[in-house]
Amino acid sequence: MPREVKWAISIAVGLGLLGLGWKVYFVLVTLHVIICALLIAVIMLQSGEAADLAGAFGGAGSQTAFGPRGAATFLSKATTWCAIMFMLTSMALTMHQNSAIASTGSSVLQQFSKPSKSAPVTPAPTAPASAPVVPAPPAAPAQSK
Repeated sequence: MPREVKWAISIAVGLGLLGLGWKVYFVLVTLHVIICALLIAVIMLQSGEAADLAGAFGGAGSQTAFGPRGAATFLSKATTWCAIMFMLTSMALTMHQNSAIASTGSSVLQQFSKPSKSAPVTPAPTAPASAPVVPAPPAAPAQSK
C-alpha cells in the first residue's frame, strides 16, 4: 500500500474521531488526554540523535542527513501522527469552548466577575468631607538619669 494512502487513512480516522468528539464533548476530552499520554510515551521511547556508539566518538554514522537509524522509523511516524492529532484536538477543544461561550453571550471573566446575588453589595462608610484632620501631638522626649 502506498505511503500516501496510509497517511490518508490515518488522518481520516483522526478526523472521524474529532467529528465524533465534537458531538460528544466527553469523547473529545478523553481522546485529547489519550493522545497526550501516547505522545509523551512515544517521545520518551525514542533514542536521541547520535545515541549509538559511533556517534559518541564522532563516527561517520552520525553525520548522515537522518542520523544512523534511517529515514523514518515506526516511532518517528507515530510521533508525527500523535503531534498532528494533538494539535487538531487542541484546536477543536478551543473552538468548542468558544462556541459554548458565544451561545451564552458572556465570557468566563464576565461570569466570575458578577457580584453574588445572596449578599447585597453595600458601600463602605466614609468619613464626612467637612471633618478637619488633626495631627497627633509630638511624643515627649525620654529623660535620662
